[in-house]
Amino acid sequence: MKSIFYILSILSFLLIGCEPIEDRMGPGSAITADQLNITATQIIVDGKRSNKVVLDNKSPVLSSWDFGVGVTQRKTDTVLLVSTGENDIIFTGLNPDGSKISKTLAVEVDELTFPVPPEWAFLTDGSEKDWVWDTNKPAVWGNGGYLGNFAPAWWTLQESDIDGQAPGEGVGAKMVFSLRGAKLTKVKSNGESIVGTYAFDMTKKNTMEDGTIWAKGKLTTRNVTMLCGISPNEGNAAVYEYDILILNGEEMVLAYPESGAGAWGTAWFWVFRAE
Repeated sequence: MKSIFYILSILSFLLIGCEPIEDRMGPGSAITADQLNITATQIIVDGKRSNKVVLDNKSPVLSSWDFGVGVTQRKTDTVLLVSTGENDIIFTGLNPDGSKISKTLAVEVDELTFPVPPEWAFLTDGSEKDWVWDTNKPAVWGNGGYLGNFAPAWWTLQESDIDGQAPGEGVGAKMVFSLRGAKLTKVKSNGESIVGTYAFDMTKKNTMEDGTIWAKGKLTTRNVTMLCGISPNEGNAAVYEYDILILNGEEMVLAYPESGAGAWGTAWFWVFRAE
Protein backbone atom coordinates (compact mmCIF):
# COMPACT_ATOMS: atom_id res chain seq x y z
CA MET A 1 0.00 0.00 0.00
CA LYS A 2 2.84 2.35 0.83
CA SER A 3 4.28 1.81 -2.65
CA ILE A 4 0.94 2.56 -4.31
CA PHE A 5 0.52 5.68 -2.17
CA TYR A 6 4.07 6.74 -3.06
CA ILE A 7 3.42 6.32 -6.79
CA LEU A 8 0.13 8.23 -6.59
CA SER A 9 1.89 11.04 -4.76
CA ILE A 10 4.52 11.32 -7.50
CA LEU A 11 1.86 11.33 -10.22
CA SER A 12 -0.09 13.99 -8.35
CA PHE A 13 3.06 16.09 -8.05
CA LEU A 14 3.82 15.71 -11.74
CA LEU A 15 0.29 16.68 -12.74
CA ILE A 16 0.46 19.79 -10.59
CA GLY A 17 3.90 20.59 -12.01
CA CYS A 18 2.59 20.30 -15.57
CA GLU A 19 -0.30 22.71 -15.13
CA PRO A 20 0.19 25.69 -17.42
CA ILE A 21 1.59 28.87 -15.96
CA GLU A 22 -1.05 31.53 -15.62
CA ASP A 23 -1.52 33.24 -18.99
CA ARG A 24 -1.51 36.89 -18.05
CA MET A 25 -2.14 37.70 -21.72
CA GLY A 26 -5.09 35.34 -22.06
CA PRO A 27 -8.55 36.21 -23.38
CA GLY A 28 -10.18 38.93 -21.36
CA SER A 29 -6.97 40.94 -20.91
CA ALA A 30 -7.40 42.99 -24.07
CA ILE A 31 -6.55 46.66 -23.86
CA THR A 32 -7.98 49.63 -25.74
CA ALA A 33 -6.19 52.06 -28.04
CA ASP A 34 -6.25 54.65 -25.24
CA GLN A 35 -4.27 52.27 -23.04
CA LEU A 36 -1.46 51.80 -25.54
CA ASN A 37 1.98 52.74 -24.30
CA ILE A 38 3.82 53.44 -27.55
CA THR A 39 6.27 56.12 -28.63
CA ALA A 40 7.90 57.36 -31.83
CA THR A 41 11.01 59.31 -30.88
CA GLN A 42 13.00 61.17 -33.49
CA ILE A 43 16.77 61.42 -33.47
CA ILE A 44 17.73 65.07 -33.05
CA VAL A 45 20.73 66.24 -35.07
CA ASP A 46 22.08 69.78 -34.64
CA GLY A 47 18.85 70.77 -32.97
CA LYS A 48 16.69 69.56 -35.88
CA ARG A 49 14.25 66.68 -35.96
CA SER A 50 15.74 64.12 -38.34
CA ASN A 51 14.06 61.44 -40.43
CA LYS A 52 15.34 58.62 -38.21
CA VAL A 53 12.72 57.50 -35.69
CA VAL A 54 12.91 55.04 -32.81
CA LEU A 55 9.67 53.09 -32.37
CA ASP A 56 8.90 51.50 -29.01
CA ASN A 57 5.91 49.47 -27.83
CA LYS A 58 5.69 48.85 -24.09
CA SER A 59 2.13 47.53 -24.29
CA PRO A 60 1.10 43.85 -23.89
CA VAL A 61 0.14 43.51 -27.56
CA LEU A 62 1.84 42.34 -30.72
CA SER A 63 3.20 45.16 -32.87
CA SER A 64 2.74 46.35 -36.42
CA TRP A 65 4.13 49.77 -37.31
CA ASP A 66 3.25 51.29 -40.70
CA PHE A 67 5.74 54.14 -41.18
CA GLY A 68 4.64 55.07 -44.67
CA VAL A 69 7.10 53.25 -46.91
CA GLY A 70 7.34 50.08 -44.91
CA VAL A 71 6.01 47.99 -42.04
CA THR A 72 7.85 46.47 -39.09
CA GLN A 73 6.48 43.98 -36.55
CA ARG A 74 9.19 44.51 -33.96
CA LYS A 75 8.28 45.85 -30.53
CA THR A 76 11.25 48.22 -30.79
CA ASP A 77 12.80 49.30 -34.07
CA THR A 78 14.53 52.22 -35.78
CA VAL A 79 13.18 53.31 -39.16
CA LEU A 80 13.87 55.97 -41.78
CA LEU A 81 11.19 58.32 -43.07
CA VAL A 82 11.59 59.63 -46.60
CA SER A 83 9.82 62.99 -46.62
CA THR A 84 10.01 66.20 -44.65
CA GLY A 85 7.02 67.74 -42.90
CA GLU A 86 4.40 65.77 -41.01
CA ASN A 87 4.59 61.99 -41.23
CA ASP A 88 1.97 59.68 -39.76
CA ILE A 89 3.10 56.43 -38.17
CA ILE A 90 0.19 54.04 -37.78
CA PHE A 91 0.48 51.44 -35.02
CA THR A 92 -1.75 48.38 -35.02
CA GLY A 93 -1.71 46.16 -31.96
CA LEU A 94 -3.01 42.61 -31.73
CA ASN A 95 -4.59 41.71 -28.39
CA PRO A 96 -4.43 38.15 -26.98
CA ASP A 97 -8.14 37.71 -27.76
CA GLY A 98 -7.48 38.46 -31.43
CA SER A 99 -8.93 41.97 -31.41
CA LYS A 100 -6.97 44.76 -33.07
CA ILE A 101 -6.43 48.31 -31.86
CA SER A 102 -4.88 51.19 -33.77
CA LYS A 103 -3.30 54.52 -32.98
CA THR A 104 -1.59 57.13 -35.16
CA LEU A 105 1.50 59.01 -34.03
CA ALA A 106 2.41 62.17 -35.97
CA VAL A 107 6.05 63.22 -36.23
CA GLU A 108 7.43 66.35 -37.89
CA VAL A 109 10.61 65.93 -39.93
CA ASP A 110 12.69 69.09 -40.28
CA GLU A 111 15.20 67.66 -42.75
CA LEU A 112 16.31 64.38 -44.30
CA THR A 113 19.47 64.18 -42.21
CA PHE A 114 19.92 60.50 -42.98
CA PRO A 115 20.09 59.82 -46.74
CA VAL A 116 17.16 58.20 -48.52
CA PRO A 117 16.77 57.53 -52.25
CA PRO A 118 15.51 60.75 -53.89
CA GLU A 119 13.39 58.53 -56.12
CA TRP A 120 10.73 58.49 -53.39
CA ALA A 121 10.25 62.23 -53.85
CA PHE A 122 10.55 62.03 -57.63
CA LEU A 123 7.75 59.47 -57.86
CA THR A 124 5.37 60.83 -55.24
CA ASP A 125 6.15 64.49 -54.52
CA GLY A 126 5.96 63.50 -50.87
CA SER A 127 2.36 62.35 -51.13
CA GLU A 128 1.14 60.92 -54.44
CA LYS A 129 1.72 61.63 -58.09
CA ASP A 130 0.21 60.59 -61.43
CA TRP A 131 2.34 59.23 -64.27
CA VAL A 132 1.23 58.73 -67.89
CA TRP A 133 2.79 57.78 -71.22
CA ASP A 134 5.22 60.45 -72.45
CA THR A 135 3.70 61.34 -75.80
CA ASN A 136 6.34 64.04 -76.26
CA LYS A 137 8.87 61.32 -77.05
CA PRO A 138 9.21 59.47 -80.41
CA ALA A 139 7.85 56.25 -78.85
CA VAL A 140 6.41 55.27 -75.48
CA TRP A 141 6.91 51.49 -75.53
CA GLY A 142 8.71 48.85 -77.53
CA ASN A 143 11.98 46.99 -77.67
CA GLY A 144 15.63 47.72 -78.29
CA GLY A 145 19.12 46.69 -77.25
CA TYR A 146 19.80 45.67 -73.66
CA LEU A 147 22.73 47.63 -72.22
CA GLY A 148 22.74 49.61 -75.46
CA ASN A 149 19.63 51.66 -76.17
CA PHE A 150 18.03 54.06 -73.69
CA ALA A 151 14.54 54.00 -75.23
CA PRO A 152 12.49 51.90 -77.68
CA ALA A 153 14.56 51.62 -80.86
CA TRP A 154 13.58 48.56 -82.91
CA TRP A 155 9.86 47.90 -82.69
CA THR A 156 8.32 51.12 -81.37
CA LEU A 157 4.75 51.99 -80.42
CA GLN A 158 2.82 55.19 -79.74
CA GLU A 159 0.29 55.63 -76.94
CA SER A 160 -2.56 54.99 -79.38
CA ASP A 161 -1.08 51.55 -80.18
CA ILE A 162 -0.84 50.31 -76.59
CA ASP A 163 -4.40 48.99 -76.33
CA GLY A 164 -3.49 46.42 -78.96
CA GLN A 165 -0.98 44.96 -76.51
CA ALA A 166 -2.67 45.69 -73.18
CA PRO A 167 -6.35 46.69 -73.50
CA GLY A 168 -7.26 49.77 -71.48
CA GLU A 169 -3.66 50.69 -70.71
CA GLY A 170 -3.05 53.19 -73.50
CA VAL A 171 -4.81 56.51 -74.03
CA GLY A 172 -6.53 57.66 -70.83
CA ALA A 173 -4.69 55.26 -68.52
CA LYS A 174 -2.36 56.31 -65.72
CA MET A 175 -0.37 55.14 -62.72
CA VAL A 176 -0.61 56.70 -59.28
CA PHE A 177 2.46 56.34 -57.04
CA SER A 178 1.66 56.97 -53.38
CA LEU A 179 4.19 57.45 -50.61
CA ARG A 180 1.90 56.02 -47.92
CA GLY A 181 2.36 52.27 -47.97
CA ALA A 182 4.53 52.54 -51.11
CA LYS A 183 1.31 51.94 -53.03
CA LEU A 184 1.04 51.78 -56.80
CA THR A 185 -2.38 52.04 -58.43
CA LYS A 186 -2.76 51.32 -62.14
CA VAL A 187 -5.90 52.99 -63.47
CA LYS A 188 -7.11 51.73 -66.84
CA SER A 189 -8.97 53.91 -69.33
CA ASN A 190 -12.27 52.23 -68.36
CA GLY A 191 -11.77 53.22 -64.71
CA GLU A 192 -10.69 49.78 -63.49
CA SER A 193 -8.01 50.01 -60.80
CA ILE A 194 -5.35 47.47 -59.91
CA VAL A 195 -3.51 48.13 -56.64
CA GLY A 196 -0.13 46.86 -55.54
CA THR A 197 3.11 48.09 -54.01
CA TYR A 198 6.54 49.12 -55.23
CA ALA A 199 10.10 49.30 -53.90
CA PHE A 200 13.54 50.57 -54.92
CA ASP A 201 16.99 49.06 -54.82
CA MET A 202 19.37 51.76 -55.98
CA THR A 203 22.40 49.53 -55.33
CA LYS A 204 21.56 47.38 -58.36
CA LYS A 205 23.22 49.39 -61.09
CA ASN A 206 23.91 48.15 -64.62
CA THR A 207 26.87 49.36 -66.66
CA MET A 208 27.67 49.23 -70.35
CA GLU A 209 30.83 47.66 -71.76
CA ASP A 210 32.65 51.00 -71.61
CA GLY A 211 31.76 51.48 -67.94
CA THR A 212 28.96 53.97 -68.56
CA ILE A 213 26.04 53.55 -66.18
CA TRP A 214 23.07 52.28 -68.18
CA ALA A 215 20.63 51.74 -65.30
CA LYS A 216 20.97 53.47 -61.94
CA GLY A 217 18.84 51.04 -59.95
CA LYS A 218 15.85 48.68 -59.87
CA LEU A 219 12.16 49.38 -59.42
CA THR A 220 10.13 46.35 -58.42
CA THR A 221 6.38 46.02 -58.09
CA ARG A 222 4.10 43.51 -56.40
CA ASN A 223 0.57 42.51 -57.49
CA VAL A 224 0.60 45.13 -60.25
CA THR A 225 2.77 45.96 -63.26
CA MET A 226 3.56 49.18 -65.05
CA LEU A 227 1.17 50.15 -67.83
CA CYS A 228 1.59 47.50 -70.53
CA GLY A 229 3.93 45.64 -68.21
CA ILE A 230 4.45 42.60 -70.40
CA SER A 231 7.21 40.83 -72.30
CA PRO A 232 5.65 39.82 -75.66
CA ASN A 233 8.40 37.42 -76.75
CA GLU A 234 7.98 35.53 -73.48
CA GLY A 235 4.29 34.78 -73.90
CA ASN A 236 3.23 38.24 -72.65
CA ALA A 237 4.63 37.35 -69.24
CA ALA A 238 3.97 39.99 -66.60
CA VAL A 239 7.01 42.11 -65.71
CA TYR A 240 7.54 43.07 -62.07
CA GLU A 241 11.20 44.13 -62.05
CA TYR A 242 12.46 47.09 -64.07
CA ASP A 243 15.82 48.71 -64.64
CA ILE A 244 15.66 52.46 -63.98
CA LEU A 245 17.30 54.30 -66.86
CA ILE A 246 15.88 57.74 -66.12
CA LEU A 247 13.87 58.88 -63.11
CA ASN A 248 13.53 62.48 -62.03
CA GLY A 249 10.59 64.64 -61.13
CA GLU A 250 9.38 64.84 -64.73
CA GLU A 251 10.53 61.74 -66.64
CA MET A 252 10.72 58.00 -66.07
CA VAL A 253 12.25 55.49 -68.49
CA LEU A 254 12.32 51.83 -67.49
CA ALA A 255 13.64 48.69 -69.14
CA TYR A 256 13.43 44.92 -68.81
CA PRO A 257 15.76 42.39 -70.51
CA GLU A 258 14.34 39.15 -71.82
CA SER A 259 15.58 36.07 -69.99
CA GLY A 260 19.22 35.34 -70.84
CA ALA A 261 19.74 38.58 -72.76
CA GLY A 262 23.29 39.87 -72.93
CA ALA A 263 24.57 43.17 -74.28
CA TRP A 264 22.38 44.21 -77.25
CA GLY A 265 20.00 41.35 -76.61
CA THR A 266 16.29 42.17 -76.61
CA ALA A 267 15.01 44.47 -73.90
CA TRP A 268 11.64 46.19 -73.47
CA PHE A 269 11.29 49.87 -72.68
CA TRP A 270 8.64 52.06 -71.00
CA VAL A 271 8.62 55.86 -71.35
CA PHE A 272 6.49 57.91 -68.92
CA ARG A 273 6.10 61.50 -67.76
CA ALA A 274 4.67 63.12 -64.65
CA GLU A 275 1.18 64.46 -65.19
